[in-house]
Amino acid sequence: MALATQQLTEFLSVVADGPPGPAAQHAAVECAARALEADLAVLAIDGAVVATIGVSADDVSAYEVGEVAAGRRSHLDLPGGPYAITHAEIDGRAPAVLILARSSSPFSAEEVCLLRGMARVLELSLQALNMVAVERIDSLQERERLFEQLSAIQRAIGRRAPLQQILDTVTQSASDLIGVESASLNMLEADDPTVMSVTAGHGPGAAVAARLKRLPLANAGVAGLAVMGNELVAVENYTQSPIAVPEAARHGLQAVMAVPVHEDGRVVGSLVVGTYQAAKVWDKASRDILQAFAEHVSLAITDARTLEAMNQSFHDSLTGLASRSLFMTRMESAFEGEPHGVAALFVDLDRFKVVNDSLGHAAGDQLLTGVAARIERCLRKDDTAARLGGDEFAVLLPSVGSVEEVMPVARRILEAIREPFVLGGKETFVSCSIGVAFGEAGGQDAQDLMVRADLAMYQAKKQGKDRYEVFQPAMQAEFQAALQMEADLRRAIVRHEFRLRYQPIVHLRTQQISGLEALVRWEHPERGTIPPLDFIPLAEETGLIVPIGEWVLREACRQAAEWNRRRDVPLTVSVNLSAVQLDQGVLPSLVASVLAETGLPAQCLVIELTESLLVDHRSSTLEQLEAVKAMGVRLAIDDFGTGYSSLAYLRRFPVDIIKIDKSFVDDVGDEPTAAALTLGIIQLGQALRLSTIAEGIEDAGQLSELTDGNCELGQGYYFAEPLTSDAMDQLLFE
Repeated sequence: MALATQQLTEFLSVVADGPPGPAAQHAAVECAARALEADLAVLAIDGAVVATIGVSADDVSAYEVGEVAAGRRSHLDLPGGPYAITHAEIDGRAPAVLILARSSSPFSAEEVCLLRGMARVLELSLQALNMVAVERIDSLQERERLFEQLSAIQRAIGRRAPLQQILDTVTQSASDLIGVESASLNMLEADDPTVMSVTAGHGPGAAVAARLKRLPLANAGVAGLAVMGNELVAVENYTQSPIAVPEAARHGLQAVMAVPVHEDGRVVGSLVVGTYQAAKVWDKASRDILQAFAEHVSLAITDARTLEAMNQSFHDSLTGLASRSLFMTRMESAFEGEPHGVAALFVDLDRFKVVNDSLGHAAGDQLLTGVAARIERCLRKDDTAARLGGDEFAVLLPSVGSVEEVMPVARRILEAIREPFVLGGKETFVSCSIGVAFGEAGGQDAQDLMVRADLAMYQAKKQGKDRYEVFQPAMQAEFQAALQMEADLRRAIVRHEFRLRYQPIVHLRTQQISGLEALVRWEHPERGTIPPLDFIPLAEETGLIVPIGEWVLREACRQAAEWNRRRDVPLTVSVNLSAVQLDQGVLPSLVASVLAETGLPAQCLVIELTESLLVDHRSSTLEQLEAVKAMGVRLAIDDFGTGYSSLAYLRRFPVDIIKIDKSFVDDVGDEPTAAALTLGIIQLGQALRLSTIAEGIEDAGQLSELTDGNCELGQGYYFAEPLTSDAMDQLLFE
């Protein structure tokens, strides 16, 4: 491992310090051949041989190079006899491949891993030399300015200038060239990729942005949306945007644009520019300039991470397991030389973040080390275990005849992880979810097998965790459909495709409307109206429920305040709250801001919670709800009776209203048991001095039974279906 690090460092010096062009390419190939004790070495770019060691370029055909790059050739027949070969592809504008060959012995997985590290360094250097985006810009003056700025950044990357210095240069240059006052770079935190912080900034917004540390992606506005959607997000009128960050809006941000930043193809942050002058139309030139700077940030970050990863070329420094790179190399070798099948397990710990948050990162590291040791004890002699990153592990099982042979290994790992861990002197229990994928030799490649194992692991998570699932083709189709839905959902937020419907809540004895429940609908431009059950679970899973929920709260309060200004008796408006929104920790400040902005009195707002949210609450949940209650806002439990129905949380939480689930109301006039349960809930509410609302009233018989049982309020199709604001306006003021 130390030797590999030394060889990579030497290679890096050769590539970075050498002059550009053919001389640098030849020096890089010579260094790679020396490091891996190869007899021959070939570098081909775009199908043409540009540098060789130990062989003449005329003796290597473009056809042979293409066959090697495609993985269809395992040796070269050159003067001197057959040679065992290995190769590494080099991504870039022109496809390239670095080929090494020797006659003495085949290359090991560790040597292949080292060669790929060298190819990555060479790829970064070629990108730095070739990444010039001037053809995107129409104006000659703008092209010259952009070329000058990008060239300076490329030289800094090539010299391995400090990363922070490069990033500061990028934000200032992007602000100058696009003609705005502010630019910032927002990066995901290494210990928690669900939050992001500003790492570089320029202009008046930099001071504001610097205070937004460890901001959840869903609360990070366009910066977070660009990361979650992996696409450019442009907002031309920030003050009217549903995804505006309140602090940025209060400081006068008028228009903003963000583009994702990548590290080795993975989204790790976003580059954001904004103006405080006026709403702005982001033209194509502005978008292309920002994209060009984001590409250079990606290049600089990937280059820096490549240097950091040199010491982990083969093994994970924390657990001692194989690294991702070595694991994938061994899997590729298994497919090439294995007459039987190959299997992969994708192992992900359940609720690892809870351990990190509650016990600290030292305990988290201790847990990962313990998990690694237990996984290894479950394996066969020739199997390989790897840590892919974070709390993700993988297992390679070569030479298996069928997927049934893999099941005992998966079961052993599940059982081993269930045993308690002692962390910081405390006994801690965790579990894991495992995805299993099996591939026939010659039928799949390593990357495809890992994708399938990953999909199976997510299926295990969806099925309740602490289990394994075997990949089925339907999982891929379902995943692709979910990806499309998620992409549409992200665009819907920016394009304002959501609408509210209002369902009246009436006094059952007088049938006078006392309040409204706000219900969100998604008006998809192609699929029409999408009901909440089809997109709310996905919105919660991805965190998009946070900007959606904030918009619902603002719009519902605004509309209710407008109606109340025209009424003698004010209406209440009920808004559903997701557990994900409560986890953000900003509910009291959000509610206060919305009430002040819309002018709706606090006593006219009802926030509806689910029973599971209260039962599975965190310590901060009660504090936030009490703070909201102190403003005068009322709290309701939605769908009461379908979950835990625990009297403990009714006593502990500051609840004002319980809403009786429709399933009880459906049979209240026909089934004595249903009627007894419903009346029992009503009496419970009266005993605890809580209002009761019956949901889903659809006929006069149900209304009569509930009224006779002293239920105070109700809603349902018997009174009105959820109505548009215009239809609700007619109902209220006809």
